[in-house]
Amino acid sequence: MGLTIIVALVVILAMVGVFVYLTTIYNSLVRLKNDIDKAWANIDVLLKQRHDELPKLIETCKGYMQYEQKTFLLVTEARTAFTKASSVGEKAQADNLISGALKSLFAVAENYPELKANNNFMQLQKRISELEEKLADRREFFNDDVNTYNIRIQQIPDVFLAGLMHLQHRDLFKVTEEDRQDVEVKMT
Repeated sequence: MGLTIIVALVVILAMVGVFVYLTTIYNSLVRLKNDIDKAWANIDVLLKQRHDELPKLIETCKGYMQYEQKTFLLVTEARTAFTKASSVGEKAQADNLISGALKSLFAVAENYPELKANNNFMQLQKRISELEEKLADRREFFNDDVNTYNIRIQQIPDVFLAGLMHLQHRDLFKVTEEDRQDVEVKMT
């Protein structure tokens, strides 16, 4: 009788241990998933701020850069793509378009000394640059969280629980090939 009680206690303790272990894995996977969502929300807030600043920047530039309609069109199209984007992937693509358009706009602005000296333009350029730096930091946090998450859902034993939770691989925030190119600045 005593041996049966000991075996039953060992089995119960083992089951409790497995339950606690699986609960710990589950909770850490949920935390990682929520960290990714939070990191993306932080990026999204900054993208919205940049999106709200763009019309002011464009209006400031229009008076000086009357012959640069192609540049304004790029910025406007990128801004429109952002407003239509609904998923993380679409917003990331729209963000890449806006980043490229802003690079072009600032590069073209180099050809307009009056614009570069304009106080509104300088303030807006500084604000957009600050937002770009913050976005770069937030993208790094996002990618760190996504990388950790992707590793965890592929490692044993987490992969089994991740499968039961229907956790899927998440994409990193990547720079497009176009964004890796230098912006050509032409002085007239």
